[in-house]
Amino acid sequence: MEYEALGRRPVTPIPALVEQPSSCPDYTRLAAGSGRVTLGGGLNKATRGYSMNTRFVLTAAIAALASTQAWSQEAHPDMSFFITSEGPGNGADLGGLEGADEHCTQLAEAVGAGDKTWRAYLSTTASEGEPAVNARDRIGEGPWHNAMGVVVAESVEDLHSEDNNLGKETSLSEKGEQINGRGDTPNMHDIITGSQADGTVSAAGNTCGNWTSSASDGSTEVGHHDRQGGGADPTSWNAAHGSRGCGQADLQGTGGNGLFYCFAID
Repeated sequence: MEYEALGRRPVTPIPALVEQPSSCPDYTRLAAGSGRVTLGGGLNKATRGYSMNTRFVLTAAIAALASTQAWSQEAHPDMSFFITSEGPGNGADLGGLEGADEHCTQLAEAVGAGDKTWRAYLSTTASEGEPAVNARDRIGEGPWHNAMGVVVAESVEDLHSEDNNLGKETSLSEKGEQINGRGDTPNMHDIITGSQADGTVSAAGNTCGNWTSSASDGSTEVGHHDRQGGGADPTSWNAAHGSRGCGQADLQGTGGNGLFYCFAID
């Protein structure tokens, strides 16, 4: 028998909650110290209160987790620049500039940024009476922010200078995630641009048929979003080297995955 320190009045010990008899299989089973709750009938008041409290806490925790996951998919309201988290899947055949722009828009819409006008950072050569298009001329005037709200460039000139804020930590996807770079598996740091360092169309015309070809005998100029690697200009974010071909496997073979840059023009 246990006694209180004062008055030596008997204290009735609180019995441990144990598994109910097998003849009542619908009872809550709460083995002492196990923390396992199975809802059922025939609960005593202590167990019923514990079960209700546990259910309330679990429900609240699940709701909070769902809210956090939903929030994490929303980009910063100032987002105006990102690398596509995935390409269309057909190598450098993006359906031309129009298809590439649409892909940017769809990814932006998925994170709540579909109210802006999105353009892919891609150049094209003159073809069939149409003039060449320079990537730098189709992305607006800036400034541009990534999915976390960080400024990556103040203007077109700043973007194409050594003073820009582009790198693996800032050149994020529309989801705010880092893209695999050199040293990661798989490496996906080759970002297709078809452009020279100043943002004009590739001098060699490496645009994979102006973004309509997935053939292995073509090539596109790519940049390194992590600013490291091989090629003629390994630290360039938009003009590091040419790819081995235009197919998905070709792009992956040189350290890419058919990803490209997207900019909001408004």
